Amino acid sequence: MSEGDERREHDPADEPSAAGPPPDLAESLRDIGKTARASLGAAAGSARALRSLVAADLSLARSAMGRALAFAGVAVVFGASAWLFLMATLVALLRNFGLSWLMSMLIAAGLSLIVTAYAGLRAMHYFEHTRLQATRRQLARLGIGELADLMPTADSPESARDKAKDLRENGEALKQRNDGIDITPP
Repeated sequence: MSEGDERREHDPADEPSAAGPPPDLAESLRDIGKTARASLGAAAGSARALRSLVAADLSLARSAMGRALAFAGVAVVFGASAWLFLMATLVALLRNFGLSWLMSMLIAAGLSLIVTAYAGLRAMHYFEHTRLQATRRQLARLGIGELADLMPTADSPESARDKAKDLRENGEALKQRNDGIDITPP
């Protein structure tokens, strides 16, 4: 140590002895029991608080879902009426340009059908994401679910994604469950 350094090495002999002998075994066990009960009580309190939080969160979500559906219904009604006004305006404009009523109505109906087809195709595309494909593949690799017999096991080097692609392309490879229900391809 340098001369200006005030730190010293710790020497247990320099400290005064403890305030008495160590506690006996029975007292130590009682202390451990008290600590265990306190820990259990704290864990139970945390579980109750978490349960209350989840219940409040679900209640809030349920209430918000009802309000969201109500406002979505209002949006659909007003959106549909706005679309009808736009189509009526288009028909009147086409009629003003000299087209017959029949042609004006057909053009408006064709535009509506094109928008409807596009929206339907996009909806079908997004519904594909609700099939939980990656989760189903991984569960099948673990032997869980309807695809377990069709997918490679967890220790297999074969790709579950490639196997799922093969199953989708080769529909005859899909089998039915014992109760006759078709298995949805991954």
